[in-house]
Amino acid sequence: MKEDVGKQKIDEKLLEGIEIAYTQVVINADRKHSRFNRNKILDMLKIAAYMILTALLYSCNAREERTLMSYNIRNAKGMDDVTDCRRIAGVIKSLDADVVAMQEIDSVTERSGGVFILEEIARHAGMHLSFSASIPFQGGKYGTGILSKEKPLAAKSVALPGREEKRSLLIAEFKDCTVFCTHFSLNPEDRLLSVAIINEYAEGYKKPVFLAGDMNDVPSSKVIAELQKSWTVLSDTARFTFSSDDPQICIDYIFVRKTDRVEVLNATVADERIASDHLPVYARVKCPEKQ
Repeated sequence: MKEDVGKQKIDEKLLEGIEIAYTQVVINADRKHSRFNRNKILDMLKIAAYMILTALLYSCNAREERTLMSYNIRNAKGMDDVTDCRRIAGVIKSLDADVVAMQEIDSVTERSGGVFILEEIARHAGMHLSFSASIPFQGGKYGTGILSKEKPLAAKSVALPGREEKRSLLIAEFKDCTVFCTHFSLNPEDRLLSVAIINEYAEGYKKPVFLAGDMNDVPSSKVIAELQKSWTVLSDTARFTFSSDDPQICIDYIFVRKTDRVEVLNATVADERIASDHLPVYARVKCPEKQ
């Protein structure tokens, strides 16, 4: 209903502009004694206004809806043991993701042949990148990343506990929302400590906050239960995400802060069995209209 009222107001303003433009054209035509076909001019103006209106409404709807994705890419190494950044980018483009939270990424390590894996994927996908280095590794760094169609306003990294391997939280702030990306520790105590840290940082944002990543825990776990005290699961936890060749558990998620109400339009796990050892998780959501 609100959308119809908004459209009506836009229509009225555009029609008002048409009449003003038409009047000016006619006045100028009379002044110059030109033989203008006034009906033809009006028709042309109406067509132009309709095109502008369609583009404007499409743009507004596109901004309200966004596809979020979480994908542990195993450094772009597929189940066929082939490292292929272009293939990962193809998965992202096929799902038309607006923001992708990614885990297990090498930055100029020996293992990756000195290649910044996230940069290569971003180049093939045509997206902006943000990177969080969790640990130094083989002459480079290893961590998590976020790819986005929209350039982030800001991005920062926060250290998270990990006894077997240090972890981190990557925060990318956008115009209308903020996205958290992480890869939890294998240690359950560290995972619980990470939840508290994430909740503390989430309090600092007034715009909607999404959390996505590999939580290394199942939906029935204590860790996910603790997360759900402050976050709502958007992804489909009934679908398993690991391992991709024979999925047996769900450990990859997308959440939204409980105080941020969004409508889930579609949420599922993509059936991509080769590109990584995890399946990509995504959710199409509609954010509330600004007041």
